[in-house]
Amino acid sequence: MRLRQGRMEEETVYSAEPAQVAAQWQTAGAEWIHVVDLDGAVTGKPVNIEAIKAIRDAVAVPLQLGGGIRDLETIEAWVAAGIDRVVLGTVAAQDPSAIKEACRRYPGRIAVGIDSRGGKVLVQGWRQRAARRAIDLAKEMEGYGVAIIILTDISRDGVGGGINLAQAKEMGRAIKTPLIVSGGIATLADIKAVKELAPYGVIGVITGRALYEGTLDLAEAIRAAQEV
Repeated sequence: MRLRQGRMEEETVYSAEPAQVAAQWQTAGAEWIHVVDLDGAVTGKPVNIEAIKAIRDAVAVPLQLGGGIRDLETIEAWVAAGIDRVVLGTVAAQDPSAIKEACRRYPGRIAVGIDSRGGKVLVQGWRQRAARRAIDLAKEMEGYGVAIIILTDISRDGVGGGINLAQAKEMGRAIKTPLIVSGGIATLADIKAVKELAPYGVIGVITGRALYEGTLDLAEAIRAAQEV
């Protein structure tokens, strides 16, 4: 399922079989699959555990998982379950010491998701505004040694219209940590626009609704992203 601008009341369900969908994307050429436990993001603890384990069993490609991961015990459990990269969001803003320890225990496997609206960080499943600028949080997380930072402009998520290129460029200039961007991808032109941000440390883009609604073909998007 996908949301529109992070609103749970504006959800669109595309399939009741997430493992089958993941296998479909693997067949289409996906080298990574990004998974979010949306219920977990709201409740603050994992909810869709069996569905996520079924995805892990269904595909061989690496999985990146976020949503409801707020402590070291949960991180450990997901790593043990075969998750390749754990995405932390709320805990980064509220308990940064946990990020530092997670990076120490699992080097190269910790990503921080920075979800923002108007340049300010939102937490707790995008329901609460933190008193932090997205760019300041990114700088702090870089100091703890996170492997990846994922920047999402919530105002663009699920509505198309393209990535917030200016925000991505600003953050890319401010940090050396590789950056993945999300929110707003609708067409192949958007993929090509994000590719132009490679000099600013942007190494990838997350897309969901565009794939499910057919405005973007995954195989074409991968080819475009890999073109020299």
